[in-house]
Order: sequence, then C-alpha cells, then structure tokens
Amino acid sequence: MATKALALEATALRANIDLTHLAIETTEDLEGISSFLGQPRAKKSLEFGIAMHGGGYNLYVMGEAGTGRQSLVSKYVRELAEAQQAPSEWAYINNFDNSREPFSLELPATCGKELKAQINQLISDLMDTFPAAFENPTYQRKRSAIDRDFNQYYDAAINVVERFANEKGVAVVADGGSVMLLPVVEGKALDDTEFAQLPEELRSEFQKRINEIEAYLNEQVLELPTWRRKASEQLRLLNLETVQQAIRPLLKELEVKNQTQLSVLRYLRSIKNHLPQLLVDLFSEESLLDTSTDQDRKQALESWLKPNLAVTHELNSGAPVVYEMLPTYQNLFGRIEYATQQGIPTTNYQLIRPGSLLRANGGYLILDAEKLLLEPFAWDALKLALKTRELKMESPFVDASLMHAVTLCPESIKLNVKVILIGSRDIYYQLQEWDPEFMELFRVPVDFDSFIPSSQDNIDNLILRIKDYGEEKGLKPLTVDALEKLIEFSLREAEHQNRLSAQVVRVFKVFAEADFISRHKEARHIDASHVCAALEAAEYRNGRIADQMLMEIEEGTILIDTEGERVGCVNGLTVMEIGESRFGSPARITSTVHVGGKGVVDIEREVELGQSLHSKGVMILSGFLGHEFGRTFPLTLSSHIAMEQSYGYIDGDSATVAEYSSLISAITQVPIKQGFAITGSMNQLGEVQAIGGVNEKIEGFFKLCQLRGLTGQQGVIVPQDNVKHLMLHQDVIDAVQAGKFHIYAVKHVYQALHILTDLEPGDADAKGEFPKETLNGKAQQALKTLFELYQETDEE
Repeated sequence: MATKALALEATALRANIDLTHLAIETTEDLEGISSFLGQPRAKKSLEFGIAMHGGGYNLYVMGEAGTGRQSLVSKYVRELAEAQQAPSEWAYINNFDNSREPFSLELPATCGKELKAQINQLISDLMDTFPAAFENPTYQRKRSAIDRDFNQYYDAAINVVERFANEKGVAVVADGGSVMLLPVVEGKALDDTEFAQLPEELRSEFQKRINEIEAYLNEQVLELPTWRRKASEQLRLLNLETVQQAIRPLLKELEVKNQTQLSVLRYLRSIKNHLPQLLVDLFSEESLLDTSTDQDRKQALESWLKPNLAVTHELNSGAPVVYEMLPTYQNLFGRIEYATQQGIPTTNYQLIRPGSLLRANGGYLILDAEKLLLEPFAWDALKLALKTRELKMESPFVDASLMHAVTLCPESIKLNVKVILIGSRDIYYQLQEWDPEFMELFRVPVDFDSFIPSSQDNIDNLILRIKDYGEEKGLKPLTVDALEKLIEFSLREAEHQNRLSAQVVRVFKVFAEADFISRHKEARHIDASHVCAALEAAEYRNGRIADQMLMEIEEGTILIDTEGERVGCVNGLTVMEIGESRFGSPARITSTVHVGGKGVVDIEREVELGQSLHSKGVMILSGFLGHEFGRTFPLTLSSHIAMEQSYGYIDGDSATVAEYSSLISAITQVPIKQGFAITGSMNQLGEVQAIGGVNEKIEGFFKLCQLRGLTGQQGVIVPQDNVKHLMLHQDVIDAVQAGKFHIYAVKHVYQALHILTDLEPGDADAKGEFPKETLNGKAQQALKTLFELYQETDEE
C-alpha cells in the first residue's frame, strides 16, 4: 500500500480565485446591479408567496442568520411593491353618539390630507361666522320677541298680585325674577328691622296677610315654569335655526368637493346632524358668559371635527413595505394615549396612534419571528387579525394608573396585509408541530441555503453585492486582488472549494475592517494586503484561548508529542467554537488492553462526559473490530479508550479513526508515529467518513509543529471526502510545498494505520487468517492469545 499516493499536493489544499476576466482595476469600474444572490429555491418560493393571494398565504423565511435574508427579502418586496397601486388611507373620526367608540374612515390615497385641510378650513370659517351670527339684527329681534312674550306673561301675573296685596296693605317688590312682600304702615313699606319694632299683634296681622298674598301669588305664577320652558324651547330652536342657516353653505361646499366619496359624505352628514348643537353650546350668549377663550373654542371644534389621519399614502408611492424591528403588541396594533386633566387621565379618538399592521395595510409587513414570539399577546393577536382579516385595537394590558380612566373601543379596520416572518428553521418546525394555526396562516416556507454554488454568475453577483455595500457605507473601492481574497474567504467560511458562504454579512465585515486599515495607511484603494491584515487582526483578537492552549501544550502542561513513536497513543484533532473564536487543537487519545471480557470500554461514557455521538463512534469501532477478527474465535478482551486531559463534555464521532488506531496499537504493541495527527469518522466496514472543521483541525496541529520546529516527518491524516473542503492558510500550503509538512487523505482506516505504523494492514485469506507479518496478523495473533488466557483464567 503506497503512502505517497495518499499525500495531497499543495494545489489541492486551497481553491484559488482568478478574476482577471473582469478587466477592471477597482470596483469603481464595475457596472450593473446586484440581484438575488443564488438561492433559487428561496427565490421561487418568495415569488410564489408574494404573487399568491388569499388568506393563509403568508410567508416564513428561514435560514441561518447573516445570510442576508432580511435585506434580500426587503429589497425584492420593495421592488414589487413600487409597481403596485397605493392602498387606501385610514383615519379615525368622532362618533358623536358614543365618543367611546370612534368610527374608522377609509379614504383613497392622498385624500386624507385633503379632507383634513377641508375640515381645518371649515373650523376657521366657523370661528369667523360665530358668534357673529348671533349678533345679527334679525336674530336679536326674534330673541327679543321671545323675551318680551315671557315678560308680558310674568308682568301680568305680578300686576294682579300687586293689586291684591295693596288691598291688604302690603307692597309687592319684584327684583330680578324674585318677589318680596313688605308691610305698609302709614304709606311706607317697612324693612325687616322696622317690621320687628311693630307691636306683636300688628306683626301677627301682617304675617297673616302676607301668607294669604303668597298663596295667591303661587296661584298666579303657577304656570311660570311652563312659560319659561316654552321660552327656552323657542330660544333653542331659534339658535339651532340660526346656526343651520349659517353652516348650510359651508357644508354644502364640502359635500360638492367630496361627492364621489360615499364614506366622506356619510361623515359630513353626521357632522351636519350634530354640529348645530355643538355650535350653540359653544357660541350662544349664555355660553359666551363663561371664561372660555376663542382658542379654547377652536380646540374644542378640532377635537370634535378634525379627522385623526392614522396612515397616509402618496399617489405613486406603491404598496407599503414595513419592517417592524420590535414587534410588541403596541407597535403592531397601535396604542391609545392619554392626557391628564386635573389629575384625571382622559383620552379621545385624536389620541389613537397607529401600529405597523395599519401602516402596512394593503402591502407587506416584515417581522422577526423570535422577537415576535417573545412579546406577550403579540403572536396570538396577530394570528387572530390574520384569520378575521380585521384590525381591532384593544389593550390587553392593565395599567394601574389608568384603572379608573375612560378608554376607547375604535371601530375595526379591514386588514389586507401580507406578513413575512423571518426566523430560524428550529422556530419554523416547532411552530409547525405545536401550533396548529401556524400552517393555516403561513403556508409558504422560503428556505435560504447556508451555501451558494461558486458558479461564475454567483461570484459576479457577489462582487456586485460587495460593491453596493461599499457604496452604501462609503467604503473605499476594492482592487481585483482584494476581491479575490474576499471570495476565497467566503469559500473558507462555507468550508468548500466549490461553494460560497451564504452569510455575506461576514464578507461585509471583513470589507469594512479592511477599509479601516487602508484608511489608517492612507491608501487610495483596498488591496489584498489590507484584506489579509483584516483577517489576521480578527484572528488575533479572537485567538486568546487558542494561543493559551497552544502555550500549555508547549510548556508540557497538556501532553502532546510531535516526534517519536508510542504504543497505544495517537494524536487526535478537535475543533472548538467559543463565540466568534473557532480553532483546532490536538488531543491525545490512548488505549490500554488486558485480559478480560468487558470488551471495548469508553471511559468518557462511563464517567458521563461522552455524549451520544461520541459513544456511538466507540460502539462502531467495536463492531468493526468484531467484524474483522471475531469470525473465527470469540473476542474476549478488556480495553479502555480515553481522550486524555479532557475535563468537559465530548461529542462527535470525528475521533473514531484515531481511537481505532490507538486500540490496534495497544493490541499489537506496534508503536504509532507521534509526528502525525488524525481525524475522521468511520463506519462498521472501516470506511473513513467526512468530518467538520477540517481546516481548523489541520491548522491547529500545524501551529504546534511549527512552534516546535517542522521536521519534515509531521503531518495530518484526513478523510478523502474532506479534500473538497480544504481552504487552508497560505503558511500551511507553503510548508506542504516545501516538504516540511504533509497532509494525507484516506478512504479506509487501514490506509491510515499504514501511514501511522509503516506496516501493511494485510488481507484475510479464505479461512479468515491474516498474514502474520502484517499489522492485522499481529492483531489477530494477539487477540487469540488474549482469548486463550481468558479461557485459562475462567477455568481456574
């Protein structure tokens, strides 16, 4: 088995991007507009969901964060919305019969501001008309006639009483609507003091007469309330008639201007029915006696008549597209504000504030699914609104300060909105499982892939996206070699030589940091050196833990050998991800074997540090061991496998090949080269399977070997299926090209064992026997010996 054939050439360790076909110097020379970057499935779903009308065809956009879901969806939807017709405008208006239940008013686009201006003009005209209308001579003459008729009734009654009283020696004094009866002695009316000085008999006599006169007075003025009531009613009708005559031309003009809008005509009709009484209450002579100013009266008219425009649209603005960053209940459905008057909270329809649902009505509303689900009442209220297709403004919260305040219950508004939720796949599948209404309302999933094929079209489109981002943020132009480095960075992020990462946000982040470095160096453009410096700076900022672990290995605190040979000891490779820090680190895997019948024991599992996938890997290698050597005699051994100096949970099966190699070494007592590290999963047939984090794992072991000094006898063994995932740093590639470091790609565990031990694994003959000089032959003989010793021990 030739190991040289398994060694990878330096050219296989990285995909190099060549953009010379662009024929430009910098991104300033690029022309064109970026479009949907890859994601054909997501684009088709988005097109279908937007075009499909009817209830329930709302969209759920899912995928990894940073893939540009929100920006791509928003841009696409806005482009479609611009070509659509502007929807209706909505306003809240006063319900004169029940102010607690304001009406909603639907208006064509741009008509809301016109109506508001017309009502403002009406209020100004009313202020000019009143109270002047009540000073008109005709009005004053009619009012005087009403007062005169009442006074005649009153005076006639008083005259009759006065004659009766004179006969009794009592004077009648009428003053301001009140009547006083005074005794007359010697032709003089007495006051209270003088009356008190009269003799007792005379006082009693006068009191008797006064009582008779009061009884007679009551008989004469018995109908006085009726007269006053008739006079008041006549005055009220006169006031109303005067107001109606004054406002009739004003309202007629408004009706003519809005004759094509039935909803506005109904509103004006309601004003016509209730405005006269409002004006009488404000401007009649009786009302003018209070301390209210003209400004107070104008504000009162505005609070009664002026429409509260909740949402307006320009004629050619298209359908609205609203992205609600914080989807609380109030931000979605709106709120009712309160004002305080003399310590008491009050409100009216003018204090209704719209939410994003109303602003997006007739268009599209984009929401973050996770934030929405975290907000109390918001999710259930949104589902109800989408099901009923009505926007009902209610307040599910109880504010202690408003417990005794009068609140409002505005009329519902017809809802026609396409909701687009953006969230993770986990949230989508959980809602699908636990919320039966979710699939009724969000029938269109828009699934964004985590990678994009690196076709020429996609690369060119990504470059346009980079250019657009730079122009939007005011960043310097990129040279061609800088673009090449950014594309290669995207390939590394995707961990594939033929795929771009869909998380374009990370590319933008490197772009922005490279711009900072170029400005610090006062460069005209951003070139490859600035991009490389930005990547190195980011790695340094996030590399404290990686450097600390490397230092502990170098100091000998963590035991890792990079030279020599050892039995039952293999360098495995791990990858760690802490925040934005992602790095690889070698880990020593050891195995011990002795006589017994426990089989292969996973120490990590026994102490409950090994997670399910790691334990599965150990069971798989046990199955392969039995498959290879347990068909001619029972496998009776006790073996313990451990990952040394690990003090946390271990998961994943990428150490399976390394664990099997250490186990075979322990069984055969054949030493393993410590200059190699190995990673890879395996199945029960010994085939090596791909693993994740291959670049970080290789670079982690390379840094250790580089720190101790490259000998040319060091390297890493990886699965053959991971070759397409290699996007290694240039220093690793240079070392491989110089023959100072080696990377091998294997398909079977025996290929890895051959590299680690320099022994041929060997093939079994028809009887299942391996050649004795081969590695498997030594393993077979050792296992037979352990079986025989176990039998002898059992017999004893």
